Amino acid sequence: MATIQAGRKVANETVSQARVSETVVAAPKLGNPAVVGLAAFGLTTLMLQFHNVGWAGIGPVLWLGLIFGGLAQMIAGLQEQKTGNNFGYVAFTSYGAFWIALGGIWLGEQYKIYPASTTDVGWFMVAWTLFTVILWVGSMRVNGALAITFTLLLIGFILLSISKFGFPFLGVVAGYELMPCALMAWYVMAHQIYLDLFGRDVLPVGKPWLK
Repeated sequence: MATIQAGRKVANETVSQARVSETVVAAPKLGNPAVVGLAAFGLTTLMLQFHNVGWAGIGPVLWLGLIFGGLAQMIAGLQEQKTGNNFGYVAFTSYGAFWIALGGIWLGEQYKIYPASTTDVGWFMVAWTLFTVILWVGSMRVNGALAITFTLLLIGFILLSISKFGFPFLGVVAGYELMPCALMAWYVMAHQIYLDLFGRDVLPVGKPWLK
């Protein structure tokens, strides 16, 4: 009897382990929040540059900045926190907050609620430039395409900062310079989407610049 009971116990444990294995295998696949964050960052940045070079008004940029570049990018960043990706977590939530804050500055200027002067906005840009330096260094540890994206972003922030202190023409220069930055963000986004869909690296992003 003892032998039979021991055999049943082993059999039950085996069945339980099999069920646990089935549960693990059947766990739903989670999407990569970075693709949404990169999509929002790229599209909103591109639209702002259309405005900076004089091709579009501020209206579409404002609403994109609040909803897509701001809200959607921030949600993507909060989802990155669940994956344990500190770089994506801080980058997407921070730049999402940047777009919401920038939209607030424009609305405040329009309705005379704590209006900001040109130099006020300049110091706002300087602060974000310094913040971007930190992420620029971090991007070099991810891959080459992302490092290029942040290099272009940093240059753009520098140009925009200087443009607010008596050199407005640099805002137009920044507009053209940041367009490739936005497109590079989309390239990294497409890399991740196609890697998942095709199961192979359709759009290579290159090796990290820093080991």
